Amino acid sequence: MNEYLMRSLMFVPAHNQHLLESSLRRDADVLLLDIEDSVPPQDKQRARDNIKSFVQLPESKDKLLFPRVNDRESGELLQDLYQLTIPGITGFVYPKSNKEEDVYFVGKLLETIEYEKHIPVGIFKVIPLIETVGAVMNIESICKACPNRVVAVAFGCEDYVTSLHGQHDPEGQSIFFARNMIVNGARACGVLPIDTVHVKVHDLEDLEQNLKLSKKLGFEGMLVLNPKELPLVHQYFSPTEDEIAWAEEMVKLYEEAQHEGKGVTLKNGKFVGPPMYGMAMNILNKKKLIDNKKR
Repeated sequence: MNEYLMRSLMFVPAHNQHLLESSLRRDADVLLLDIEDSVPPQDKQRARDNIKSFVQLPESKDKLLFPRVNDRESGELLQDLYQLTIPGITGFVYPKSNKEEDVYFVGKLLETIEYEKHIPVGIFKVIPLIETVGAVMNIESICKACPNRVVAVAFGCEDYVTSLHGQHDPEGQSIFFARNMIVNGARACGVLPIDTVHVKVHDLEDLEQNLKLSKKLGFEGMLVLNPKELPLVHQYFSPTEDEIAWAEEMVKLYEEAQHEGKGVTLKNGKFVGPPMYGMAMNILNKKKLIDNKKR
């Protein structure tokens, strides 16, 4: 059962002290403290130092913190991981996860660091970024690369469309296949699928249309670029009152049916069976995670 609330994963450039501080006043479930694309080469160490100070702030304690590190070809990855495998960090977002070996490499590097620092092995989690055609086709092996360490995978549409030699379109047809593959591959492996950023950050109407599709496809949450997107993102990736009421009734009816020795039945005009029970439990589990965050 999922133990992480990941409706929103908001990028924060870690070299920018002002943006780091302001992120604590936002309601994002996960802060992606970026050391990669948004940080110039000369500012990588400043970004690491800022994160080390950031995790000491009392306000950061109720956040899931996942720095986005640099890839294995950058020459920066070892320092990113070694310096930031510290209390307060939940895990790391790893970019350019094209195949199983990329993620396995990061997992073994983390394991070595955990051993050296006398940290329980496996404590730091990994979210691979799926950013290429090859990564989409390798989604299941990527999800399985580090059992108990890979907790989610996130879609990066910009690099994907480039590798596809495709074009962005208002209807999202060019990324529909990739989104389907990522959701199905992730769910098949018990990993949370996180949808791509909404690049039109000021067009909230377009964001809402995109969120409707994202929820239908089965995504757990979304990458976020701008705090103004958070209310809508949380609205669509949180169970509605009607969904919660249905789930609670379904659990009650299913348990009654089980007590009567019936696996599948019709009760109160509703079809009751294991698939509905499973869906109801998913809804109630997410409600529990949201309630825990509010405390």
